[in-house]
Parts: sequence; C-alpha cells; structure tokens
Amino acid sequence: MVDLAAPFGAAFFVSHTGKHMQQPLMATYGRLPVRFERGAGPWLWDDRGRRYLDALSGIAVCGLGHAHPAVTRAIHEQSGKLLHTSNLYDIPLQQELAADLCSHGDMESAFFCNSGAEANEAAIKLARFLGHERGFASPKIVVMESAFHGRTMATLTATGNRQAQRGFEPMLEGFLRIPFDDLAALDQLAREHEDIIAVLVEPIQGEGGVRLPGSGYLAGLRARCDARGWLLMLDEVQCGMGRTGKWFAFQHTDILPDVITLAKGLGNGVPIGACLARGPAAGTLQPGSHGSTFGGNPLASAAGIAVVSTIATEGLAGRAALLGHRLLEGLQQALGEHPGVREIRGQGLMIGIELEEPCGDLVARALETGLLVNVTAGSVVRLLPPLILTDAEAGELLERVIRLLRDHLAAST
Repeated sequence: MVDLAAPFGAAFFVSHTGKHMQQPLMATYGRLPVRFERGAGPWLWDDRGRRYLDALSGIAVCGLGHAHPAVTRAIHEQSGKLLHTSNLYDIPLQQELAADLCSHGDMESAFFCNSGAEANEAAIKLARFLGHERGFASPKIVVMESAFHGRTMATLTATGNRQAQRGFEPMLEGFLRIPFDDLAALDQLAREHEDIIAVLVEPIQGEGGVRLPGSGYLAGLRARCDARGWLLMLDEVQCGMGRTGKWFAFQHTDILPDVITLAKGLGNGVPIGACLARGPAAGTLQPGSHGSTFGGNPLASAAGIAVVSTIATEGLAGRAALLGHRLLEGLQQALGEHPGVREIRGQGLMIGIELEEPCGDLVARALETGLLVNVTAGSVVRLLPPLILTDAEAGELLERVIRLLRDHLAAST
C-alpha cells in the first residue's frame, strides 16, 4: 500500500510488502496535495478528517453528490447479481436506460460506451460512415475553436486546444475548424467544401471557459444542417444530465439535434458514456461497424438508471436552474463590477467567472480553505457543484467563492 507519510508527488512509494519501489503511475496528472477518503452529498473528507465543499463534482460527474443512496443501492444490488456479460448478449438494463435517455432527449437509439471521449468517437464514426454511404470519399466534420471533445486521436483532433494536441501529431484528416458562435464562418466553409457531413459542437463550451453562444446560434446551426443534409451533433458530455437546468442544454432552445453525446453525470462516478441518435443517424451503425466490450454492462446501466430516475423524481434539472440563477445573481452583485473581473456567465449549475489575469493558483488556494474549484482556459474559475445542493449549502458556496476571489484580487493589486 502507499506510504501516506511520503510527500505528495514523491518518486517512490512503499508496497504492501514494505519494499520501496519507484512510483508506478505515469506522470499524466499534476495532482493536488490531498487524499480523499469518503464523501456525502456535496462534501468530501480527506485522510486527516478535514471536510471540503465540492464545487467541482469530479468535473461535472457527481451531479447527485457523493454516496447518493439511490446510486449506492443500485450498485450494491447489481454487483451481487451480475457485473458483466459483454454485448454479445441481450442486456435488459441497457435497453431500459436507452429508452429512458431517448425519451428525455427525443432520440430514437443509443450506443453505450465508457466515457465522453468514446461517446464522441462513436458520433464521429457514425458521421463518417454515413458520409461514405452518401458517396463522399473523404467526409468532413466541422468542429470549433476552443472545443474539447476528448483525448482519443479522433476526439483530440476535433478538440480545439493546441496544448492538448502538442506532441501527438499528426492529427487525423477530415476535420474543418471554425470559431465558436460564428455562423458566417460556417457559411464560408459550406461554399468551399461539398463533402461536409456533420457539425460537432458543445452547446456550452466547458473546458473552453464556460462559453455560451448567442441565443440564435444553435437554431442557426440547425437551419444550415437541414438545408445541406448535415448532421447536427451536440457534445453534451459536460452540460447534459440536468446540469444547465434542463435535461440537455439544447432544450433551452427549440431545436432538436441528430446526435447527442453523454457521459460524466450519467453514472455519477460509474464510468459510462452514451451516443444518442435520431433520424438517418439512428440506424447508420450496424453489427460489426462499432462496438465496446464494457459499454453499458449491467453494473454501469444500473447506475445510469438510478441517476436518471433520481433526476426525474426529485426534479433536479429544475433545481439546478433555480440554484444557478441564485448563484449567478449573487456573484454578479458581489463581483460583477469588481476590478479584475472580466465576466460572470453560466447556465444552471455550470458557471464561469472570468478574470482579467491568469489565476491557476486559485485552485490550490481554494483547497487550503476547504473548497474545491477549478480554473479552465487559464483565467476562468469554473463552478460545477452537485445538483443536490441545499439552499444553505448553496449559500455557503456563494460566500466562500466571493471571499476567495476578493482575497485573490486584493492580493493581485
């Protein structure tokens, strides 16, 4: 076991035999100096018994908070029955979850996988397959600057972040990149390329800085996709599952996409992703064209069903809308005119506070105060708290964030 007396980030650890060994983990993460042992609702406790208010939810994953009884019960009961059989066989729980998700999103079919990257990979493959069926030798997918879609080679190529791509070149062909929230740029692409098959876009850019498009953007994308026979594919991995105040972020508009990708909040910590589709996209993939060994296995599906049922029965999407409005209003009143604050924006419980200067050090400073937040796009403090916050917990979160930012800005002047 790990020697808990060793410093964080140490190059060596003590094995269960007492032998000092070189650190076995690849150095892919710059981890913060804390080890969590348990959680309940929006709270986490570390190995020293200190309590933290979690305003990040495992990066929008634990929308029901930690150790939610419905998810715990579903995992416990299913783990005592059957964990995995593979998709060679019928999985009734998977069909039940697919029906639930399709009902809430007005979709027709679902493919299950294990992560958001895999869900987006499925969407990309689906679009390319349909493009070839329509006679395109090299079908193109339009993607956005500052987007984030995952770290597989296809989703990394679709991602609009050079830092994430650096060192993994060459990227894949078949993607055309334009600025987010720019319909004129899309019109220009349409004039230049006849082999576009789809547009892949986040309704709200999460990793890109909690960036919301203009009110007519998704409708404009839908109209252009309809006019040209393109698929409109929405990456709702971060903004879906009730986080923005609706089941899916696109439901704040009147449009309906052809493809939706989900993960994160779908399993409340159990790895599961989904690619939902309707219309021509729903029947494109056939046996042998795509698959996943673990995708939608009985355990993951049971967890997903528990999450969907809880969001529905407890009205948590509406709760997210209410709490998000309160938090945004409170942040605007306290910080909106504060020197050093550029913009406060968000929808539901997906909130970004953009500062005028880089503020990555705020994450460690918040941790010291018992608060978990995140900084993305260099200068945007991102809040993704659980949907199950009480009024008192939301008030405490607001107070802590305001105090944190005021102290930070005062020290920066």
